[in-house]
Amino acid sequence: MILSAIVVLTLLAILFGLLLGYAEKHFHIEGDPVVDQIDALLPQTQCGQCDYPGCRPYAEAIADGEADINQCPPGGQPGIVALAELLGREPKPLNESHGEESIKTVVIIDEKICIGCTLCIQACPVDAIVGATKQMHTIIKDECTGCDLCIPPCPVECIYVIPRDTGLDAWSWPEPRALQG
Repeated sequence: MILSAIVVLTLLAILFGLLLGYAEKHFHIEGDPVVDQIDALLPQTQCGQCDYPGCRPYAEAIADGEADINQCPPGGQPGIVALAELLGREPKPLNESHGEESIKTVVIIDEKICIGCTLCIQACPVDAIVGATKQMHTIIKDECTGCDLCIPPCPVECIYVIPRDTGLDAWSWPEPRALQG
């Protein structure tokens, strides 16, 4: 009796496996490689300044011709130039109605003031905030994209914007004239 149940379940598993394999091959939908390339050039801040809920929807809108290449303030002019080169278009200046290009930033939470309301966690599009209800929260700086979407919902105003550390890779020796005077 047990042996027949095992045989029946094994045959059903094989049958369903074959059906799933056939369906995957027959109904497979390829992603748009242009959208993937555009998305790879975007800064992945998921900030919404471009009027789209994230970088992937903005990339899809660019590929479909629904959005222009100059709507991403975090990507700035270098991002616009890269998109123009990829798509064979002329670069144009950043559309200032979407924001201004600025230095790269991250946010920090003053943990002494934080009340643990979790509103910032809910607002963060990249899960860069760690904490629990009624416990202090903190930012994972390497994950933070500087979108600042966590600041408005904070009821105690304990979230601050700071410049992103550029690290040793971006450091260079000062000009000799700067050292003399």
